[in-house]
Amino acid sequence: MNKGETMNLKDFIREIPDFPKPGILFRDIGPILASPEAMNEVIARLAGIAKEVGAEKIAGFDARGFVFGAPLARDLGLPFVMLRKKGKLPGRTVGASYKLEYGEAVLEMALDAVVPGERVLLVDDLLATGGTSKAGVLLIEKVGGIVAGIAYVIELAGLSGHKVLEGYPIHALVTYDD
Repeated sequence: MNKGETMNLKDFIREIPDFPKPGILFRDIGPILASPEAMNEVIARLAGIAKEVGAEKIAGFDARGFVFGAPLARDLGLPFVMLRKKGKLPGRTVGASYKLEYGEAVLEMALDAVVPGERVLLVDDLLATGGTSKAGVLLIEKVGGIVAGIAYVIELAGLSGHKVLEGYPIHALVTYDD
């Protein structure tokens, strides 16, 4: 790639048909993780978003949000907050429930991870239906934090996750409309 060219991240997202079940086209981030150049590009673009929204902390969703959020926070010199499935964090936590395909789940965060008024950028690999992200938003707001934005590597626009997160700044590095 020549200086000034932008890397096409779609070249590093593998499409796997009929996974995890027939009729689903899975977007695999494995090739991004396998390429230091692609990973650097993702973190650099996310850093631009974090600066643009004035993030003071980065929060990542268990587990792929950790893969992108932790190095982003390190590069920016910001604290990183883990948003985890219920029962995975020690100490006092705050929780928010969200809907799954079959049932409900709970997302948790350490009670003291965000203080009132702090601007937090939430980071994850994929925006699909938006349920998990909405739970993350609720966690930040429950403790008085401000959701500065939500950033994704991939957005599956056809699944309408934007609607669930209406009113929050949403950023995706790659969007698929199908």
